[in-house]
Amino acid sequence: MRTKQIQKSMILLLTALIWGIAFVAQSEGGNAVGPYSFNSIRSFIGAFVLIPVILFIQKKGYSDKMPKTKEDWKVHLCGGFCCGIALCLASNVQQLGLFFGSTPGKAGFLTACYILIVPVLGFFVRKKCGWNVLVGVLAALLGLYFLCIPKNSFALHFSDALLLLCAFIFSFHILIIDYFSPKTDGVLMSCIQFLVCGIFSAIPAVLTDIPSMGFHRWLMSFSSWDAWIPILYAGIFSCGIAYTLQIIGQNGLNPTIASLMMSFESVFSVLAGWILLGDRLEAREILGCILMFGAIILAQIPVGTQKKATET
Repeated sequence: MRTKQIQKSMILLLTALIWGIAFVAQSEGGNAVGPYSFNSIRSFIGAFVLIPVILFIQKKGYSDKMPKTKEDWKVHLCGGFCCGIALCLASNVQQLGLFFGSTPGKAGFLTACYILIVPVLGFFVRKKCGWNVLVGVLAALLGLYFLCIPKNSFALHFSDALLLLCAFIFSFHILIIDYFSPKTDGVLMSCIQFLVCGIFSAIPAVLTDIPSMGFHRWLMSFSSWDAWIPILYAGIFSCGIAYTLQIIGQNGLNPTIASLMMSFESVFSVLAGWILLGDRLEAREILGCILMFGAIILAQIPVGTQKKATET
């Protein structure tokens, strides 16, 4: 049982890695084609990427959770719709925060504040966690601050308020997945959520992005690889792969621990900049990484009733 929990945590860590790199893609892609257009197109790409995967899984019989009855389909459609609406709201608010000028580092920190919100919301739906997880959450939050926010430069602007709202909505997204994932096939539900997100994101894209840019300029923005490289990365990797891994990894894992693992996207976004772009890591950023790693390890240690259950 413990081994399976660690495996799921590692799946979520891989999810965080993909999301961490995606912050740059989101910023560049949203500026190129408009925030809503970017989200809509990448969501549709994510859904279409998963269709052959679903057909392959069905053909080989790799999943015993694929819907067989009307009731099964009802649960999958309901779960996919709820996840899709939450994802649509959260990702579009996040995209607007970046579009209105919040830096990727601050965006990473403020979005990852869901690690503090999830256990509070989880308490109301009887998802309790040990003291070690709560201490780990606080240590991770402090680590994220050192990692993402330069010294003496924290100020809350409109774009940052949007990102805090995004963190609140992502908390609901995590809890919705926690509710539906044991009852559904993760890949199919992920595909449905992207279709829902893509359709609902297309509405403000038509009403806002196209009029503000002008139809000709908006159409011409898709003729450049500067637009398509971020869109394809966000669609295939961030949506198609990472969000599916989130649903699979979260199945049976405490949502607070899951949110803690996924908050590592901020660490990976900084490390990716250091390795790929040559960005220099300051002492406070290194301290932030150390605190984050320590928080992850602490949250995984069984204590109290968890320890007794593991020994049994």
